[in-house]
Amino acid sequence: MNYPWNWSIFWDLSPDGRGSYLDTLVMGLGWTLAVALTAWVLALIFGLVIGVMNTLPSRWANRFASAWVDLFRNIPLLVQIFLWYFVFPEILPEDLGTALKRLQPPWG
Repeated sequence: MNYPWNWSIFWDLSPDGRGSYLDTLVMGLGWTLAVALTAWVLALIFGLVIGVMNTLPSRWANRFASAWVDLFRNIPLLVQIFLWYFVFPEILPEDLGTALKRLQPPWG
């Protein structure tokens, strides 16, 4: 395999004009790590709260935690993504749902 790699493309100006392709890749890596860390922290907090609720002597807390776990375990992830993206904004008040649907990423 004799492919001539063009490594200098990383220093060329990216199409958005904000820097080089390498800058864009580094910025994307930063956003990926920030989103992953935020998701991990939120999952840890929710998991701890639901787990503790499941061990409490309160019947209401125990049933809520069991229902929460059963709901999210039994709905496939792809269906959950579909519901959060398409259905959730529709059940919010109209102005909030429209704002959520029009939300733009900070880089674009």
